[in-house]
Amino acid sequence: MILLLLALLGALPGVSVAVGLLLPIPAYQMLRAHPGPVFPGAVAARPIATRPLARLVRGVVPVLRLLEKVVHPRWTTPFEATKRAVGAAVLPVSLGFFVPLPLSNIAPALVVALIAFAYLERDGLLLLVGLLTALAVVVGAALLAWETLSTTGWVPGLL
Repeated sequence: MILLLLALLGALPGVSVAVGLLLPIPAYQMLRAHPGPVFPGAVAARPIATRPLARLVRGVVPVLRLLEKVVHPRWTTPFEATKRAVGAAVLPVSLGFFVPLPLSNIAPALVVALIAFAYLERDGLLLLVGLLTALAVVVGAALLAWETLSTTGWVPGLL
């Protein structure tokens, strides 16, 4: 649930850097198969503004209800292995929240939201689609970064 909330918050402008800092925490804990999320004391004690969060939830609930009609448990997977795969996929995708370009936070937010929603609903088919999408986003970002660096002459070009 925390991954889904952070992904939804990460889609908002101006919040993506904070989400980029917070998202690796539960992702790493999932990768390590922790039983539940644990945030550092300074983060856990910080109050969350309830009005913007409530407004976000009110806007997202109808979409989630619509998605629940399509998403249902299929292709059951071992819970612990799936938990580790989700953590391994979300960890590199969370780096996308630090890209300083307009609307660059939308793709990572949607990918994390897709993975989190599929994981919550135990939909293995949708989770596979989400994990493959995460792989495509990470590879695409790596290629883009490599080609950007190749224009500076720091690395040889691929294309």
